[in-house]
Amino acid sequence: MMKNIMYFLGSLLLAVVAAFVAYKWLGGFENPGYVLIGIGYWSLETSLVVFSVSLIMGFFVFYVFFRFLGWLLRLPSHIKNRGKNINFNRSQEALIAGLVDSAEGNWEKAEKVLIKHASHSGAPLIHYLTAARAAQSRGAIDKRDEYLRKAADHAPGSDVAIGLTQAELHLSEKQFEQALETLTRLHSIDPTHANVLKLLHQAYQQAGDWEGLRRLIPSLNTNKVLMEAEIKLLETEAFSKLLKQAAERGSVNEIEALWEEIPDYIRNMKGVSAIYFAAMIDAGAGAKVEGGLARALSTTWDQTLVVLFGNVQSIDVARQLETAEQWLPMHPRDAVFLAVLGKLSMKCGDNRKAETYLTKSISIEPTVPAYQLFGDLLFVQGDKDRASECYKQGLELASSAIVSRIDSISG
Repeated sequence: MMKNIMYFLGSLLLAVVAAFVAYKWLGGFENPGYVLIGIGYWSLETSLVVFSVSLIMGFFVFYVFFRFLGWLLRLPSHIKNRGKNINFNRSQEALIAGLVDSAEGNWEKAEKVLIKHASHSGAPLIHYLTAARAAQSRGAIDKRDEYLRKAADHAPGSDVAIGLTQAELHLSEKQFEQALETLTRLHSIDPTHANVLKLLHQAYQQAGDWEGLRRLIPSLNTNKVLMEAEIKLLETEAFSKLLKQAAERGSVNEIEALWEEIPDYIRNMKGVSAIYFAAMIDAGAGAKVEGGLARALSTTWDQTLVVLFGNVQSIDVARQLETAEQWLPMHPRDAVFLAVLGKLSMKCGDNRKAETYLTKSISIEPTVPAYQLFGDLLFVQGDKDRASECYKQGLELASSAIVSRIDSISG
């Protein structure tokens, strides 16, 4: 308004100055002249000075009139734009207030202020997505989904941003199927999007879909979503879980096919190879991995593999025992190994040798499996009293181990 007044006063001053200059200049002549205007039967005669001054002032009046007329014509749009600006400023203030309330945990308050001003905002997407998070935080899942739909309606072309928020919210609520459905769709839109890949790997991992995760690992590696060490850990976990699942199904062919797909650097890990050997043994195909177990133990000594070697259903138990006894000079005081030798000796029917191995194992380090094996041997030999004593000592040892574990947890 002040700007318009200044324009008016400036124009008026300019017109007055121009009229005054014309008046002084023309008035300085001896014969200032005159002007005659005739229209039909009408005529107008005046001096040139009066005509010039009147012309300048008339131009000013017409100028002001048309400026005023233009202002009146633009007035509705000005009022409308002013209203829009007011609403926009309020929406910006509401967005800031909503974000602050969300950060402070005032979910319901944040949700209300964000939704109230979303339609007038220059960034309605942020309003609706933040409101969706607030709604979920207070347990209003239906409202959350409603706000996500409104975000899609008000911000077409923002599928990835909306989908990522939706997937994050589903994951936090352990709605893995919905999260995977959304992320799979986003992955088809942009297969290299880092956040989509990261959330997809989290969803597969949390849902226990290890096959899906295994297929995703090359993309995670190619697009540098995770560090190389993290990729290797993830790959190891995926193959380990897949081996365990195959073992539960008891399919030898599936276990062997999966093992062939595993990279060598993962195969050579003791834990992973132990899972494979255990899976084959549980599936009744221990004879197929007997040689592999023997080679692994010859290279790297590991008590888990020793126990697995003792559980192999060998087609030649005597040869199995002979192979194991070749390691005895290098590991003469390994209690677990001695118990395994005792077990293999029992399978071969050599009870005297079995008793020697088991007695030595228990003397070095009493273990529950050794006591159980020794009790079984004594029972078969008819010495029920000593067998009962072995079983009793084994149970006491197991009980004390459980108590110690409980104490360590509670401590």
